[in-house]
Amino acid sequence: MLCVLLALPPVHASERTTTWSADNGNGTFTNPLLYDEFSDPDLIRVGDWFYMTGTTMHAVPGLPVLRSRDLVNWEFLSYAMTGFPPGPEYRLEDGRDLYGQGIWAPSLRFHDGRFHIFANINQRGLHVFTATDPAGPWTHSRIDRNLHDLSVLFDDDGRVYAVFNYNEVRLVELKADLSGVVEGSERVIIPAGNGMGEGHHFYKVDGRYYIISANYAPVGRMQAARADRPDGPWETVAISASETMGTRRGWWEDGVGQRTPVPTGATRFSMHKPGDNALGAVPLHQGGIVQTPNGDWWGFSMMDVKSIGRTTFLSPVTWRDGWPYFGLAGNLGRSPRTWLKPDVGVETPPHATYARSDDFSTDALKPVWQWNHQPVDGKWSLVERPGALRLHALPADDFLWARNTLTQRVIGPESMATVRLDASGLAPGDVAGLGLLNMPASWLGVVRSKAGVLLRWYSQLGDRHVDVPLESSEVYLRVAGDYDDDLARYAWSLDGERFTDIGEPVRLPYQLKTFQGSRYALFAFNTGAGEGGHADFDDFRVHEPLADRSRNLPLGQVVTLSNLGDATVARVHPLGVLQPVAADSDEAKSDGARFRVHDRGRGQVALEAMDGSGFLTVVGIGLSADVRLLPEQSPASLFMWQDLLRGEFMLLSMKTHRYLGILPDSGEPYAADRPGARPDRKDGTVLRWRRRD
Repeated sequence: MLCVLLALPPVHASERTTTWSADNGNGTFTNPLLYDEFSDPDLIRVGDWFYMTGTTMHAVPGLPVLRSRDLVNWEFLSYAMTGFPPGPEYRLEDGRDLYGQGIWAPSLRFHDGRFHIFANINQRGLHVFTATDPAGPWTHSRIDRNLHDLSVLFDDDGRVYAVFNYNEVRLVELKADLSGVVEGSERVIIPAGNGMGEGHHFYKVDGRYYIISANYAPVGRMQAARADRPDGPWETVAISASETMGTRRGWWEDGVGQRTPVPTGATRFSMHKPGDNALGAVPLHQGGIVQTPNGDWWGFSMMDVKSIGRTTFLSPVTWRDGWPYFGLAGNLGRSPRTWLKPDVGVETPPHATYARSDDFSTDALKPVWQWNHQPVDGKWSLVERPGALRLHALPADDFLWARNTLTQRVIGPESMATVRLDASGLAPGDVAGLGLLNMPASWLGVVRSKAGVLLRWYSQLGDRHVDVPLESSEVYLRVAGDYDDDLARYAWSLDGERFTDIGEPVRLPYQLKTFQGSRYALFAFNTGAGEGGHADFDDFRVHEPLADRSRNLPLGQVVTLSNLGDATVARVHPLGVLQPVAADSDEAKSDGARFRVHDRGRGQVALEAMDGSGFLTVVGIGLSADVRLLPEQSPASLFMWQDLLRGEFMLLSMKTHRYLGILPDSGEPYAADRPGARPDRKDGTVLRWRRRD
C-alpha cells in the first residue's frame, strides 16, 4: 500500500482541495469527524450553533475554537490561546522543553453571554480564556491552582462548580468572578473504586446532575455518574464500551514517557506492536453529550487512532432508565461508524475544517499550522520573500530542539506532504527540510557545510542517515504516510514531477513524551553555537488518496460479499437463509452469491439476490437464520452501509441496530445481532465487496 502511495502521479491544483470530510453528502456522516488529531474534545451548543475545542499540548497557537450547525461539518473560528507565558521550557531554551505538557483537557462553557475555556498548563495553574465572540478576541486570566482534567458547571442558583481528579472525583466551587476557588469548598463527591476515571464533563439535565468521564483501567471506556445534588449520593454506570469501529492499537513506544528527557542521537527505543485485539485506550473515551435544538442528544468522544493520534467521533445517544447511553436503541454502548446526520433543520453542504495545502502567498499562516513550542518572533517571515515561508536557522543540537519549527497534524488514513525548499540562503552548519515530528523523529533535508550542500535522510531510530550529493539548491521534499500501518517513507525530486525514494520506511509509534500524533514539520536550524542563514519553503501540498469516498459504496452494482473472518462467501441457501460457503466452491460462483446493491437514500441500501429469491431481510430479533431472502422488500430489508475503506464494510440492520455477521468457521447462517467489529475485523462482522456484473 505504501509503495502505491508513493507512486502516485504529481498532485495538480484541482486535486489539492480533496481532504477528509465526515459528511457523505447523502444525509449521513462517517466517523471520525476529523481524520487528524483533535483530542480531549469539549463541545457545547449556544442557540443554533455548536462549538468545540480540544487539547493542543506544546503546540501554539493553542485551544482551537471550531463551530458547526450540524455537529458534522466544522469550521475554524479562532485560537483562544495565542501564546505561552514566559519561561524557557515553552521556548526550547536552556535544555528545557514542554513536549507532552503545555495546555490540555479544556472545559468549554457559555454563561451570561460569555464563552469560557478552562484549562491547565502544567505547573502554571488553571488558565481561563473568555470572549463574548468565539471568533475572538479572548482575554486571559489565571487561577493559582491545578485542577486535573476539570469540567465546570454554572448552576442555576449562581454557584460555579468544578469537578476534577482521577478515580476519586473531587468537587470545588469557583468564585463567581472566576478569580479563584472558594476557600474550604473542596470535597470528595465520588470515592475511589466506583469506576470513574478522568476527563470529566459536568452537566445538569432536567434538574439532575451528571458527570461523564473516561476510564482506562484496564481498557478505555466511558463512565457516567448521576445524582440529585452536587454532593451526591452518586451512582455510576458504563455508557460506552468496547467500541473501536474495527481499529487496532498502533505501534507503541515504551521507552519514551512524559518525564524522560528528549531522546537524541543514538537513543535506544523499545517500540512494539500490541496484539491484534488488544483494546488499550482505543475504544471511545473522554467525551460528553450535547442536545440539538429539536431535543435529540448526541455524544462526542475521542479514540486513539494509531500514529495519527487521538481524534473525535460522534455518536447518537439513547436515554434508557435515566442514563445517556452512546449508541442506538437496539445496541446500547456501541456506536455506528456511519449514521444519519443530526436533524438540525438546515442543510449544511459537506466541507472540511482546514485548508491543508499552503503556497504561503498571504500575510498570515493558515490556521492549520501550529508552532512547535513558542516561536521566536522576527526569525520567521512571510514577507521577506513574498510567496514563501522563510525560517532563519537558530542554534539547536538536532531537529527536536529546533526552534521555529512549523507543524501541522498528519491526516489519515493515508496522506502525502510535498514542499519545495530553496536552500540557497543556508549557511555552513545549517540543516533545513521536511520532517515528521514524533519520537523517534525523522526528516529529509538539505545540509550545508563549507564544502557545499547535500541531501540527507535521517531516522532517529538507529541514528541512521543516507546522504546524496545535491547539485541544485532547490529541491522538492516528500513524505508519504500510511497511518493505518504506522509507516512513512521519504522521497525527493529536482523538478517536482519525478520523485526518488530515499532511506528506509520509517516506523511511527505513539508515545507519551509528545503525547500527540505525528506531525508534518518544516524546520531550519544551525548545528553550531550561533545563528545561521535561512531556508525558504514554498508550495506545501497535502494529498489524501482515500479522502474521496464516493466510490466506496457500490450503488446499483452487482457484488459478491466475502467475510474477513474466515474468507467465506455469502450465498443464498435453498432454505431461504444466507449461508457462508467456501470461496472456491461452485455455490460461491452461482447467482445466489451475487447481490445487487439498491440505493434507498440517506446511506441505506437493500440487497437483492441475483438468483431471484428476493431481498435480504431481517426477521425477529436477527438471530442466526433470521436473515432471510423474501420476495418483497420492507423496512426490515434496509441496511446502513458502514464504510471501513479499502473495500471493507459492515451492514447495520435498520431493524435491529446490529450488524450482519457470522461466527467464523462455524457454517452457521448469517445473523443480524452482532454488536460490532473486533479490532482485527475477523469476528465475522466485517465484509469485503467485489464487483461481479
